[in-house]
Amino acid sequence: MTPESNTTKVLTDVGQYCESLSSFVTASPSSYHAAAELARRLGEQGFQTVQEQHRWGPELPRCGYVLRDGAVVAWMLPTGGDCAPDVSFRIIGSHTDSPALKLKPAAALLRDGVQLLNMEVYGGPLLNSFLDRELGLAGRLVTMDGAIHLVRTGPVARVAQVAPHLDRSVNDSLHLDKQANLLPLWTLVEEGAQPQPEDPERYLCELAGVAFEDLAFHDVVTYPTEPPARFGRHQEMLASSRLDNLSSVHASLVALEAIAVAREPVRELVIMVANDHEEVGSLTRSGAGGPLLSTVLRRLARVLGVEGDAYDAMLARSICVSADAGHAAHPNYGGLHDPVVRPRLNAGPLLKINAQQRYATDAVGAAVWKRACRAAGIPNQDFVSNSAVPCGTTIGPITAGQLGVTTVDVGQPLLSMHSQRELCGVQDGAWMAQAMRAFWLGA
Repeated sequence: MTPESNTTKVLTDVGQYCESLSSFVTASPSSYHAAAELARRLGEQGFQTVQEQHRWGPELPRCGYVLRDGAVVAWMLPTGGDCAPDVSFRIIGSHTDSPALKLKPAAALLRDGVQLLNMEVYGGPLLNSFLDRELGLAGRLVTMDGAIHLVRTGPVARVAQVAPHLDRSVNDSLHLDKQANLLPLWTLVEEGAQPQPEDPERYLCELAGVAFEDLAFHDVVTYPTEPPARFGRHQEMLASSRLDNLSSVHASLVALEAIAVAREPVRELVIMVANDHEEVGSLTRSGAGGPLLSTVLRRLARVLGVEGDAYDAMLARSICVSADAGHAAHPNYGGLHDPVVRPRLNAGPLLKINAQQRYATDAVGAAVWKRACRAAGIPNQDFVSNSAVPCGTTIGPITAGQLGVTTVDVGQPLLSMHSQRELCGVQDGAWMAQAMRAFWLGA
């Protein structure tokens, strides 16, 4: 099978899509690794890396990307290089980060013959899902010269739960103190030995081939080391960590790969953005609340000769699909969902709607997404929250507020969202990628 036919098959074949998603998640234990894996796969399809620190001019590649920390913005300029008077941006946005435990500085703690890792909670995870699960460490080390070194371990840590013999209430009302109860065990101290903390940062430096004395600081998180796995009577479900939101990042990547490998003509400016830090509010230099996307769009338009009022008009014609995971109706907690709108696994991607604009979807954006689904020949579903249950949010309202573009929120339905072991249907991701491809091609 040729690389071209293989890439096309990933878009449409459920088995190959699941293998591709599983490989992507496995290669992406942190947002920095996810961005690096995006860059690698884009490079295989001819996308060229572009440095933000340099001026952009006519030599800018038609298919390119910038990598900033744990975020990536990729683009395809219109086929033929000409910018029509009514050209617009077609943007799909997602995020690379997921809830985790993050390593603090001076992270070694000694208690009762056990060395623990001092960590803090990143994002809003299901805290109980950290318990009794083998965890690895992954992220980036930055040396005194400013160089960045990605690092990951195998299974080296575990947050051990207390036995019910010692706390009879654990099955009735589990309470986890974020400082006291979520410290992973990572090594044992020999009895009779003079207790000396084994520095986890030093260990990470050894793995990365970095002298410990040269380490300036680190951004390191935990990740579950258990690989993704299909399960169910007909293997119709996939269990994995970080489906929120690597499922959407991967779907947009597969759609972009399919367009690139088939050399399909595009009339608009195709934009894929994978932001970092959505789980902690997005207001960072690589998050949706920062200037990354708006800066790249403005610089791309300037290369094409679109500035000033013409650029403002271009934004007014543009549209963004904010792709983030959504909730399938939970069969064990049915009362927490809307009584009528009850999305299911393997029934199509979700159009996410909220009256308080926690999602950015309006009727205009919804029409664009439903046209894309119809053009791709896939089913789609609506999602609204139970009116008495708080609703989450996404990068959608942030992007809409920053750029002023029509924005629609969509996502793949999940169960166990924000667990360290989330669950999706195997068909929905491929359908999502097919709808994204149709959107980018102008549906």
